[in-house]
Amino acid sequence: MALLRLTYKLTRKENEASAMFKSGELGDELLALKSEMSRLLSMPAEEVFESARNKSEAVVDQIKATLSELGETLSKEEEHVERLIAERPMAALASAFAIGIAIGFMLRRH
Repeated sequence: MALLRLTYKLTRKENEASAMFKSGELGDELLALKSEMSRLLSMPAEEVFESARNKSEAVVDQIKATLSELGETLSKEEEHVERLIAERPMAALASAFAIGIAIGFMLRRH
C-alpha cells in the first residue's frame, strides 16, 4: 500500500515537474530522477540489491585500479627523490634544516 502511495506521489510530482520545468537542465534532471525512482520502485527487492551490489563492485574495482596506479607513481617518485638526495646530500640536509626551522617558528606562534 505504501509503495502504491509513493508511486502515486511520484507520478503526481512528475506531472507538476513537467508543467514547471518544460525545458532546461533542472527539468531534465528531475525527470531523469523520477524515471530512475519509478524504475527502482517497480523492481523486486532482490533485483535492487543485485544492482546495488554490481555497482558497488564496479566502484571497488575502480578504486583498486586507482590505488594501484598511485602506488606505482609513488614508488617511481620515491626512487627519484632518493637519487636527488644521493646526488646532493648537502643541499638535501640544508633543505631539511630550513624546513625544520620554518615548522618550528609556525608551531611556536600557535
